Amino acid sequence: MRRPHTRLTMFTAVVTAAVALLFGTGTGATAVQVPTIRGGTLLYAATGAQCVVGFNAVSGVNRYAVMVGHCSGTHSTTWYADAAHTLPVGVTAGASYPIDDYGVVRYTTSALVLPGDIALGGGVYQDVTAAANPAIGQSVCHVGRTSGVHCGTVTAVNVTVNHADGTVYGLFRSTACSEPGDTGAPAYSGSVALGFAVGSSGNCASGGVTYYQPVAEVLSLFGLTLY
Repeated sequence: MRRPHTRLTMFTAVVTAAVALLFGTGTGATAVQVPTIRGGTLLYAATGAQCVVGFNAVSGVNRYAVMVGHCSGTHSTTWYADAAHTLPVGVTAGASYPIDDYGVVRYTTSALVLPGDIALGGGVYQDVTAAANPAIGQSVCHVGRTSGVHCGTVTAVNVTVNHADGTVYGLFRSTACSEPGDTGAPAYSGSVALGFAVGSSGNCASGGVTYYQPVAEVLSLFGLTLY
C-alpha cells in the first residue's frame, strides 16, 4: 500500500514546484518583473536604436513617452524595455526631425509602472508636476546617462541649430554641460519640466553648453499632459 502513496506524493510535489515556478509563488521561484519606465529610462527599438525617455505623459486612456526625434523619429517601430527585445512596451506614434527634434512613443501594454518623475541616480528621483516654456536666466538641470546631473542657466531661447541632415528650430540653450551619450537627458527646473537634450558643444571637463527641445511644444501638439 505504500508504493502508490509514494508515487502520488512525488507527483504532487512535481506539480506544486511547476506551479510555483510559473507564478512565482514557491521558494526559489523567479517572479515576472513588471517594467518601470520613467524620465531617464532607456528604451530599445527593434532596429537597434536606443533612446532615453524624457518624460511620461498621458492623453485619455493612452500613455506616452516623449523623447528625442532624431533617435525615435527615424525608427517607426516597436520599442522594448530590454536590450534582448523580449519585453515590448510601445510603438512610435509621431515624430519630427529636422525642423523640430521630438518623438512620441505610445505605450501598448498596461503591464507597466509609469511614474511621473525622473531618475537622478542612486535611487534618487525628481518629481515633475508641470511643464513650462523656458525663460532666459532660469535655472535648469538635466540628467544624462553618461555624466549624470548637471545644472546651469538658460541663456537663449528660440535657438536655431544647423545639422548636416537639416536645421532644427525653436530650441533653448543652457550653460549646463553634457558628454557624449547624454542625448535625451530630461531637463527640469525644480518640479517643472522644460525639455530634453538634443545636442551640445564642449564637454564637462573644459566647459560647454547644451541645447534642448522644449517639451511644452510637444505636449501641446499631441494634446498630452504630464503624469
